[in-house]
Amino acid sequence: MVGSRKLRRTKRNCRGEESSSFGLASGSLDPPTSTNEKEEHRRKPSSERYQAPLSTFSPPTRFKLNSFPPSLAMLLPRSLLLPSTSSLLRTARQVPSLFPRRNLSSSELPGIPEPVDLPFELAEPKSRKGVDTLVIAHGLFGSKQNWRSLTRALAQELSMPVYALDLRNHGTAPHTPSHTYMSMASDVSHFFKTHDLTSKQVHLMGHSMGGKVVMATALHPLLNGPIKSLISVDMAPAVGKISPEFASYCDGMLEIENSDAQSKSQADAILEKYEKALSIRQFLLTNSVLKDQKISFRLPLQYLKDAIPAIGDFPFQPGQIHWDGPTLFVKGSRSKYINRHNIPAAESFFPNMKLEELDTSHWVHAEKPAEFIQLVSGFIKST
Repeated sequence: MVGSRKLRRTKRNCRGEESSSFGLASGSLDPPTSTNEKEEHRRKPSSERYQAPLSTFSPPTRFKLNSFPPSLAMLLPRSLLLPSTSSLLRTARQVPSLFPRRNLSSSELPGIPEPVDLPFELAEPKSRKGVDTLVIAHGLFGSKQNWRSLTRALAQELSMPVYALDLRNHGTAPHTPSHTYMSMASDVSHFFKTHDLTSKQVHLMGHSMGGKVVMATALHPLLNGPIKSLISVDMAPAVGKISPEFASYCDGMLEIENSDAQSKSQADAILEKYEKALSIRQFLLTNSVLKDQKISFRLPLQYLKDAIPAIGDFPFQPGQIHWDGPTLFVKGSRSKYINRHNIPAAESFFPNMKLEELDTSHWVHAEKPAEFIQLVSGFIKST
């Protein structure tokens, strides 16, 4: 194992010939052969055992992340890294930006669509301190009710009001064919205005799709005035094809609506063909209602199915624009939505970012609620 030895530029490749690769201090990787050599080799500190150009290491060799500057460690395959991946993620903001920064001119900014009014639930603290407010945006197929217990806990922990929103086409929010991130960012900004949430008093948090909504809101200079800090839960500001199971969930719910299912158990039996995990089926069925003796959904399923490509999109490109406010990214360690490929883009958009990790899948707040509350409240209190 290689210790925390300083890197320097070398001009040797894996055959000892001149090159321009990065490497460790010159030396040999050849293992000791005699008994005396082996004993002497074993007694050496790990940082002195192998000293050779980085390019000479074979794939089975694995490295401590603190052996390399973050900009180099970011490029190493995950298979070469020891399990302390979180230390790489937490230092992401120190990585030199791969994207030259500039600000879009007003004529280049994305247009702001007509907003809709967003329903909400408000959790009030027993004793309020200051004027700050936390506003939360849920993910795809979610709603404000999914955050009910967490909003109450966060309100007491932070001594501030906490709003949980229903984004358009979710929960009890209006249905509309337009389901772009700029449309949803416009809705959030409209919510700020209609609830007198003014300059630099809003801590804005979103999970998954809601994470992209709050990031788009923070990046648009005509929308971000009230925002004091930003939190994205297991979502990066990157363009990527959305997982195919999300479209299949729409198909499953549409099949339920077109069937004669009269109970959630009957609906669950249909949905099981599309999703084997009971917890996810139960989550999807929180959107179901019994109407005219049949199970239907509050969601405009065809609108959402048509919007799946747009949900994988993001309205800005790295280097186009940035927001300098304090930003927290919370990653689930078993989720791939935030990864070494899109962290540099996040750092470009949000140079004052911090990245933390919890031992969860994508549903960070649901799987580790106590740890999540502690992490989020600690960040907000520090801003």
